[in-house]
Amino acid sequence: MKFSFGPRFSDYFILVYAVITLYIRFKLEQEVEITTLNSLLIGAFFVIIIYVMIKVKVLNPNWFGLFNSKKSEQ
Repeated sequence: MKFSFGPRFSDYFILVYAVITLYIRFKLEQEVEITTLNSLLIGAFFVIIIYVMIKVKVLNPNWFGLFNSKKSEQ
């Protein structure tokens, strides 16, 4: 049995995840005074986590309907 989330939940999960990870990175830069390069590496690690979750089909994002393949009929 494969574990996966629906498109709407996946969209909101990715949105909340991005906001939280940005907050963590900015907070770390101010409090610990890490370098910009280290902050970029941490950000890349966070992006890789989401990428892997999408590739193994745990998350199935719809990207809020931005990349809809069906054209609206008029």
